[in-house]
Amino acid sequence: MSIESNYTIKQSGTYEVVIQKSKFIAHFKRVETEEEAQTFIQAIKKEHWNANHNCSAYIIGERNEHQKANDDGEPSGTAGMPMLEVLRKRHLKDTVVVVTRYFGGIKLGGGGLIRAYGGTVSEGLDAIGIVERLPMQQLTLTVDYTWIGKVENELRQSSYLLDDIIYADLVTFHVSVPVEETEEALAWLTDMTNGQGQLQTHTIRIIERDFKR
Repeated sequence: MSIESNYTIKQSGTYEVVIQKSKFIAHFKRVETEEEAQTFIQAIKKEHWNANHNCSAYIIGERNEHQKANDDGEPSGTAGMPMLEVLRKRHLKDTVVVVTRYFGGIKLGGGGLIRAYGGTVSEGLDAIGIVERLPMQQLTLTVDYTWIGKVENELRQSSYLLDDIIYADLVTFHVSVPVEETEEALAWLTDMTNGQGQLQTHTIRIIERDFKR
């Protein structure tokens, strides 16, 4: 699992636009493997079997190790690569896009195709949304009841996430903090409770928040 924040699409979806009488339909999906990406591409090709082109691009992997672009019959470099460039510029991971084109009778030329395919993907991303995936370290702080007011108040005023409070013989606060702030958070919680709390680190979880350019 990556412990760095990264970006991906908010959800699967489609976006349609007409350019010079040609219909362009962008299909987006979040994927984790090249096999998933290829399955999606083939499914779109099957669904839109009568389209002139089903061009595709994807970026997958923690270090973007799987990247591919396919022009599907359009002039070389005018479709798949412009689509892939948009994914790169948006710093997206684990994303596949297929742009289906139904030719409307007007040729766009090389530059026109590049703008059409790249623009369709860019506008489509704006429409379906992008999220930032943030790795969060889960912590628990267990204290006796004399600390409950102070700890809860301090946590709610902090930038950390107070996920849950469990009331038993002692009180346990479940907290999520950005992975890179783990040591700082542990020190802060220790100081807040004068070292009288029991701190434990647990698993790392990923939270997603809407990303606005």
